[in-house]
Parts: sequence; structure tokens; C-alpha cells
Amino acid sequence: MSDDCIFCSIVAGDIPARVVAETDDALAFLDANPMARGHTLVIPKAHHRRVADLSREESRAVFDLVHDLAPRIEDAIDADAHTIGVNDGPDAGQEVPHAHVHVIPRFDGDGGGPIHVAAGERPDLDDDELDEIADAIGA
Repeated sequence: MSDDCIFCSIVAGDIPARVVAETDDALAFLDANPMARGHTLVIPKAHHRRVADLSREESRAVFDLVHDLAPRIEDAIDADAHTIGVNDGPDAGQEVPHAHVHVIPRFDGDGGGPIHVAAGERPDLDDDELDEIADAIGA
């Protein structure tokens, strides 16, 4: 736990939240500043800043809960789809320094775009650059 983390305070019960699901290692609650009705955050109960900081078990607990909740959220609010996203680090738009996954319900004609718009302008990469990146990731 981190004393200055709002999500850790929610886990500890010091700050109220609209909890929708809980396991031993993960917690899901409605976002207090939602992008859409039903916008839910799924977090590890232990404090970790980034997804890569989670143990495999903690990661599994978080993403298993995302898997279980996404269709339940859609059904609960009659959404047409959902976007699942992670802002992993401040430069990616992460505002709370505690790893978390957004499950954002989507509706036909909601005006939202695909997740592809999150990074701004797309790079123009040639085959050599793509091969180099693939090799570096796969190394």
C-alpha cells in the first residue's frame, strides 16, 4: 500500500467507491469521472505503478476480472461494445500512479473513436523499421 495513493485508499476502505467486483488480488469500481455510463476501473489491490510491475498472479487476477466484467457491464447498461485500455505511465496519460485497466462501455454513435487515436499521428514506418522493431521486441 502507498499512503498517498487514492486507489490504495479505496482498497483500504478509507475512501468510498462504488465497488462492482472483488477478488483476493483485484478490485473493480466505477470511475468517479467516467468517460461513459458504466466506465469501470479494475486494479490490483497491491500498489504497483505500472502493469509490468505486477506479478504474473496479480496480472492474471486483474485481467481475469476484466474478462468477467466486460460483458456484465455491457449487459447492465445496454451498451453495444466496450473499449479496454491501459494508460501505462505518465507519458501515456496515466493520472493515478497505480496500475489500472479501464473498461469503457461504447454505444453506437457515441462519437468516440478507436483506440488507435490515443497516440496521435501514426508513424510512417518502412519494412526495415518494422523488422527491426519486431526483432527488438522478440529478442
